[in-house]
Amino acid sequence: MTDYRDTTPLPTGRVALVALFVTALVTAQLTASKLLGFSIPVSLPFTGRMLVMPGAALAYAVTFFASDCYSELYGPDEAHKVVNVGFAMNFVLLALVYSTIAAPAAPFSAVDPATFESVLGASLNIVVASLLAYLVSQHWDVRVFHAIRERTGGDHLWVRNVGSTATSQLLDTLIFVTVGFAIMPALRGGDPQALNALLGLVVGQYVLKLLIALADTPFVYAVVGYLRSRGSAAPAPRSAD
Repeated sequence: MTDYRDTTPLPTGRVALVALFVTALVTAQLTASKLLGFSIPVSLPFTGRMLVMPGAALAYAVTFFASDCYSELYGPDEAHKVVNVGFAMNFVLLALVYSTIAAPAAPFSAVDPATFESVLGASLNIVVASLLAYLVSQHWDVRVFHAIRERTGGDHLWVRNVGSTATSQLLDTLIFVTVGFAIMPALRGGDPQALNALLGLVVGQYVLKLLIALADTPFVYAVVGYLRSRGSAAPAPRSAD
């Protein structure tokens, strides 16, 4: 009989961060088809007084919060593993969603199959764009986070949280919008979005993501401090900033 007491249990906080990352990631994939519009009090270039973005922008921003906390606590190698696992889970999600779409609906189903497919069945353009943007931006986030950490000697967590997220979210936004709304439509014989529309999507997404990166910094401090105090990770290398 196996003695499970001999195994080293993972801290609950560590499991929770991975779960938050993957949950936010798959939620972003499912909510990408809805375009959101937020009215703002000032007019910005290309987007005016409304920030327009895919619904995935909200959930996807949470992944950077989770990955920065995880990266700070467990190091770059472990963070890259989580990013790669998340990438694989995207394909699991797509396989499950499309197999459900392909399965026959019961005659008495309250949800019309065509409506179900239109809501959950993301287009190939969006799937390719989101996967490519994810892979590049998330690995970039981990690398920049630890590059800043080394430069600052482990101090100033807020600098690496905001700095890494600001650059990686810009990469993510540029890749997703360019590939999903310009390159993929052109390759498939469709009409790419007009330049002004593309720039409006870039500005809208990036402004929101940058605001979230700034707003989540106190929560990064809280999560990292709490898990360190519980012995869920190595202590900070230097005095708290």
